[in-house]
Amino acid sequence: MLELREVSKSYGGRTVLASLSHRFAAGEFVAIMGESGVGKSTLLNLIAGLDAPDSGDVLVDGQPMSALDDDAATRLRRSRMGFIFQAFHVLPHLTLRQNVALPLLLNNASLARAGEMLAAVGLDGRGDDFPRQLSGGEMQRVAIARALVHRPALVLADEPTGNLDPDTAHSVLELLRAEIKASGASAIMVTHSHAAAAKADKILILSRAGLILSPNGL
Repeated sequence: MLELREVSKSYGGRTVLASLSHRFAAGEFVAIMGESGVGKSTLLNLIAGLDAPDSGDVLVDGQPMSALDDDAATRLRRSRMGFIFQAFHVLPHLTLRQNVALPLLLNNASLARAGEMLAAVGLDGRGDDFPRQLSGGEMQRVAIARALVHRPALVLADEPTGNLDPDTAHSVLELLRAEIKASGASAIMVTHSHAAAAKADKILILSRAGLILSPNGL
């Protein structure tokens, strides 16, 4: 459902990605690792259509992102993608239920699933609480619920456990994998953590040579 075709991107004269091609299988949970500065977060931004490649194309469900205007790209992100960030990006002035319901509101969908997703991530009965009442691990659970509540086809996670202690990170990753598999979504997770990457179905290493399947999983 996702394909990169000869994607290149430079910033300030420095090439970050060069002629990158790869096809991601539907329903697969993929971890992408690589050295700092190699372009992992840039790649996620290109896949999401938040930035445009200098050349080449990103195809989602066979549709080139370059063929979409800003409004169409926004609609695609809202309906087909879910995002999980290292810094959570949970809105402090909204309750947990309101935070999780945001993608449903944007897609004019029933809000009932917000409560169901909070229960699925172990926060049943906490819908009226505010983010200030949560631990880091609980906030990441809210972020996972929000990313999956509208049943996206593609989940993009950028260092989702970078701010968590090892035990909490393990719990959050187990939850993330379980929820992705239950919903049948594809997922791409950028991470520097071998422990996090081990939860994925496949590990790819991003280098100047492109995306390479990691030998022996790590």
